[in-house]
Amino acid sequence: MAEATNTRADVVALLARLSWQRGSFTLASGQTSDFYVDVKQTVMSSEGACLLGTAVAEILVANGVELVGGMAVGAVPLVSVALCEAARLGQPLDGFFVRRDVKDHGTAAKLDGRFRPEARIALVEDVVTTGGSTLQAVDAVEEAGGRVSLIVTVVDRQENEGMARLAERCDSVVALATRTEIEAAGQ
Repeated sequence: MAEATNTRADVVALLARLSWQRGSFTLASGQTSDFYVDVKQTVMSSEGACLLGTAVAEILVANGVELVGGMAVGAVPLVSVALCEAARLGQPLDGFFVRRDVKDHGTAAKLDGRFRPEARIALVEDVVTTGGSTLQAVDAVEEAGGRVSLIVTVVDRQENEGMARLAERCDSVVALATRTEIEAAGQ
């Protein structure tokens, strides 16, 4: 399994500068934490969008991924920037996202975008703590007849065995940055 390494240090440094916060926070898992990594602060900057798009797309392309998706809302900007970078690299790649709730209009789709169950599928996530949101996306892909081969997260919080839970459900799991690396870069 190939990983993007040339941009990884830059990702860590940018996350430390734009996304790392100290305080008291309630996480999506319901747990409380004395730090928060708001990846949206990084990916929604022009520098961060380019950097994360490059890092994620390099991993996807190197691993033969044809389709990338994840849970709305966190994965949507990551999917978008990876698709743009894949196009720049001349690599075909399609995207989708998983809705938490099925629409009550239009196609009533749970998986929205260019989902194809036969494709080599990767999921992206902004931050993994317990892995719960990403596991919901894995479940949705499997219910639709697909199989997730790779999961790429921007940040591994290194808590609650989240990465291990994800690794049980796919061939490979990659984190662009860890809590330890971001903390060290921010000091």
